[in-house]
Amino acid sequence: MSLNVQDPEIKPIDRTERNEISAQIGKVVSSVRDVYQSGRTTPMEWRLEQLDGLVRMLNDNTAQFEQALADDLGKPGIEGFAADIRSTSNEISYLRKHAAKWAKPRKVKLPMTAKPGSGRIVPEPLGVALVIAPWNYPIQLLLLPVAAAIAAGNSVIAKPSEVSPATSNALAELIPRYIDSEAVAVCEGGIDVATALLEQRFDHIFYTGSTGVGRIVYEAAAKHLTPVVLELGGKSPVVVHNSAKIDVAARRVAWGKWLNAGQTCVAPDYVLITKDVRERFVDALQQAFTEFADERGTKTNPDYSSIVSERHAERLRGLLADHGGAVAVGGDVDTASCYVEPTVVVDPNVDSDLMNEEIFGPVLPIVTVESTTAAIEFINGREKPLALYVFAEDEDVSEQILDSTSSGGACVNHVVLHLTPPELPFGGVGQSGTGRYHGKSGFDTFSNLKSVLNKPTSPDPKFLYPPYTKVKERIIRKLL
Repeated sequence: MSLNVQDPEIKPIDRTERNEISAQIGKVVSSVRDVYQSGRTTPMEWRLEQLDGLVRMLNDNTAQFEQALADDLGKPGIEGFAADIRSTSNEISYLRKHAAKWAKPRKVKLPMTAKPGSGRIVPEPLGVALVIAPWNYPIQLLLLPVAAAIAAGNSVIAKPSEVSPATSNALAELIPRYIDSEAVAVCEGGIDVATALLEQRFDHIFYTGSTGVGRIVYEAAAKHLTPVVLELGGKSPVVVHNSAKIDVAARRVAWGKWLNAGQTCVAPDYVLITKDVRERFVDALQQAFTEFADERGTKTNPDYSSIVSERHAERLRGLLADHGGAVAVGGDVDTASCYVEPTVVVDPNVDSDLMNEEIFGPVLPIVTVESTTAAIEFINGREKPLALYVFAEDEDVSEQILDSTSSGGACVNHVVLHLTPPELPFGGVGQSGTGRYHGKSGFDTFSNLKSVLNKPTSPDPKFLYPPYTKVKERIIRKLL
């Protein structure tokens, strides 16, 4: 089942059309809920069939998805394949391998006060889940939570991003061919579709995107006391210690900014570094970008993604217009072609928009600090980030930074890669998000972990029941 509604940014939608969209959405959600309540999605056999179908879909249609990603984001084929397609199919395969084990009741050891008896945790599906995905990794960030919800036995409404229309259309076309289209519905469209979806009651909402929209989702969910996962963003800092291998650190940070032209929620957002190694680091960044471009430059380089839209390119131009720092690398912006050159800005004003808004582009501020302690203080003086990166050969330093700060996740001596192992839960903290997924964390997120205590009818000690005599009180107090 799929629903396609015109993007309101392309065609204004009046009240009558909005009501029609709401009615359509209501019918889709009701139909998907009926499927869930029928019990169809509960058997493990059904869950595994759907997960197999998603993997086949990605494998069978790799070329189509690569082209869609290129059309929407200018993504190089290999980048789309590695970061959006194959990484997704690999994790869905991981879910498929372990789902049956995770779904089994989990025995727990009871304290003496609960004996005789036995305890277990029984994972059960929540019901109907809504997944709202962003445009920057439109396959991965839609299908991974959808797959986790399916593995846990839920039915699902999937809302791809209208900002990546080619990929959205491909997903809406292909998903019903490979999995149960009555239990998993795809709803395409823009703001009005998202608004209509949020008016409905769901049993779980999973949203990936901006903090501002995350607040809207949270508020809508609160009306129905619906649990939510919010995968947001923020400004993910990089601390480069004097003990770091500067060339390696610069190359890896540069890669994190080159990847999808910096349009990654865990992309390194700014660097904290001492004056002693700052110039070496900036020079190494420039060298890394030059090597990545391979004498072709970046503007027409097929290995370098474009900015998603002119509006986003113009936003980045604005961030570069008034920051008070020095542009040390790059700086070229061509909004008409959605191009922003990999850019390094040294010591911008810490109160500038560049240092207070999530950049979400290939622009990297470098902030000079006096010491590791000053770097820690700088991080702790701001909202908790989605990711924290530390480059240091001195393990005591890296542990000091990790122990003294809070972030959704962290990576030592690399960037971004901490979100790839399914064994590591991924999510934010504070303003960067709430909730976790990937692997077993995703399965548990879309499950009600029901606690069950079994007690035999014999013995049935009378001291538990009133009236509470002094003898009974002594027994209870001693046991507790």
